[in-house]
Amino acid sequence: MRPALLRMALRYLENPDEAEDVVQDALLKLWFLRDRLDQYRSVDALAIIIIKHLCINRLRGIRIVKVELEQGISIVGGENPEMKLVEEENMQEILEVINTLPDLQQAILRMKHLEGFEVEEIARLMGSTPVAVRTNLSRARKKVREQFIICNKVWN
Repeated sequence: MRPALLRMALRYLENPDEAEDVVQDALLKLWFLRDRLDQYRSVDALAIIIIKHLCINRLRGIRIVKVELEQGISIVGGENPEMKLVEEENMQEILEVINTLPDLQQAILRMKHLEGFEVEEIARLMGSTPVAVRTNLSRARKKVREQFIICNKVWN
């Protein structure tokens, strides 16, 4: 499967190093899903979809324009370092809450928001219906929101 995934990544990225990184990431994701791979109709199709989304995410990240250090300082100068730290801490709290969700909700939430899958794709990969995926996604979001609010009330 690896050579086919590498060829596909090369078609998207046109950079052998980037393509290799994407394939490694995809194989790592498949490794973490290894206990649930029998739930999918086709592991090859899952791998191809993962490669596609990882490549698209890489291509989106490439659009960042490089600037000189002095120019970057003037651009960033208006940001508040304290607010940036708070945002990073909030993200860490959200990720910790996500880790406490049931496996199915965790997987759906990660596929939707971190990997960029559409609801229909998730349903197809999970062997489920879009309605069931939306329901689990809604429940997962609600639980994350509730736990995040509780966490912040304790600290404030």
